[in-house]
Amino acid sequence: MSRIDGKAVAAKLRDEVAEKVEHFRRKVGRAPGLAVVLVGDDPASNVYVGAKGKATVEAGMESFTHRLPAATSEGELIRLVRRLNADEKVDGILVQLPLPDHIDADRVIDAIDPKKDVDGFHVINAGRLSVGQDALVPCTPYGCLHLLKQQLGDLSGKHAVVIGRSNIVGKPMAQLLLQENATVTIAHSRTRNLPELARSADILVAAVGRPEMVKADWIKPGATVIDVGINRLPPASEGEKGRLVGDVDFAGAESVAEAITPVPGGVGPMTIAMLLRNTLVAAYAREGLDAPGI
Repeated sequence: MSRIDGKAVAAKLRDEVAEKVEHFRRKVGRAPGLAVVLVGDDPASNVYVGAKGKATVEAGMESFTHRLPAATSEGELIRLVRRLNADEKVDGILVQLPLPDHIDADRVIDAIDPKKDVDGFHVINAGRLSVGQDALVPCTPYGCLHLLKQQLGDLSGKHAVVIGRSNIVGKPMAQLLLQENATVTIAHSRTRNLPELARSADILVAAVGRPEMVKADWIKPGATVIDVGINRLPPASEGEKGRLVGDVDFAGAESVAEAITPVPGGVGPMTIAMLLRNTLVAAYAREGLDAPGI
């Protein structure tokens, strides 16, 4: 069994993006810009937004962070998004999810200019991905695909089972695997005989948000496992933080799988690396230039 080192792969990708950012700066005379919007003070979201801002600056890009109070109305948030759409310094817009309950996330995402939708959630980008056209692709599944290709090379003919059907991970993950000529099955909470189906997979992607749901006996010997989940277990004692685990029972799975992503340190770092990559691609496109291979 080998652990797939997402930190190392992401670090290499971020270095490549930084090199291309410098090329863009010399050619265009400015740096690509990423605007991140956070509504409220959710602790996890605060950490993510801080990490994204730091990574953006380290890559040589401009970082614009907008922190709004939890009471911000849907209309106020959409007006900010529209101002960012019109801002020539901003190439990418990311509205951190989840949003407060009184705000419709779909309406906010629909307000983002698809050309600046570096999260890849807009229906136009989702539709372009589904029909195989160039699109800004959601960062987490794109990062998963990058890890798989680094590990396996050609994915043609492999049977991939994706557990989870969200618009953020499950569905785009399936589309990306299809584009790589894998045979794809999407499983979910209503799937019958889920453990048996999972055992048929050469590639198993778990993205359900349930801690350690996928057990060792769900995994085909020699399979490659991508664990997208990140869940915090209840603390063992008062005053401690609970342990972070994925959707896969790592301790059991690592004795069966050929390769597996750990949690943390697997998929997570790739999400930010792909966000930087998407921002750079969006910047080149806005300038009418072909982006160099990333």
